Amino acid sequence: MLAGPIDLTPGKNKIVAFVGPTGVGKTTTIAKLAANYALEKKKKVALVTIDTYRIAAVEQLKIYSNIIGIPLKSVSSPEELKQVLAKFADKDLILIDTAGRSQRDQSQIDEIKGFLEQPFPVEISLVMSITCKEHNLSAVSQQFGFLPIDSIIFTKLDESYTYGSIINQLFKIKKPLSYLTTGQKVPEDIEVATKKRIISLVLNEAENHYC
Repeated sequence: MLAGPIDLTPGKNKIVAFVGPTGVGKTTTIAKLAANYALEKKKKVALVTIDTYRIAAVEQLKIYSNIIGIPLKSVSSPEELKQVLAKFADKDLILIDTAGRSQRDQSQIDEIKGFLEQPFPVEISLVMSITCKEHNLSAVSQQFGFLPIDSIIFTKLDESYTYGSIINQLFKIKKPLSYLTTGQKVPEDIEVATKKRIISLVLNEAENHYC
């Protein structure tokens, strides 16, 4: 159940929104992907944030957009997002950062859903941290499952010694895995998920437990 990297079609733009709980690394993940596609793949990339709750997150994304040299827009309503997406129609890739939401608050997740119900096709990627306990990951996948999730990203692999949760959650969510992140460095610490890599992580975990 692997999604592969974000696939761009010549002449058509791709819009990807990133959702998930607070603190899982959505903003940094977006910065890594933006740098990868803008600087390495030479694509026209734009950033949008609807995280109006955390000023620090907006400022962080603004710093990254300035360094990478790509536009950033902050929106506070679904209608404003619609206008911005139309303005960025010439971009190859638009990455949307959403506010971190508690998996316990359905109204907050419904708010995100309201933003992302646009006349433009928006892919949704659920970002989860491997450092979370299994039952917390299950709660996240269950609540955010009310959104039309297209793919999964697991972050903070460098902060964990156990990786079986990746496989467990993929079976529960039944959505493909796209990326893994392995540190704070932008854009280096992100990789496309592969079967070989996942097997290696799980086998190394088993060896560590055995030792």
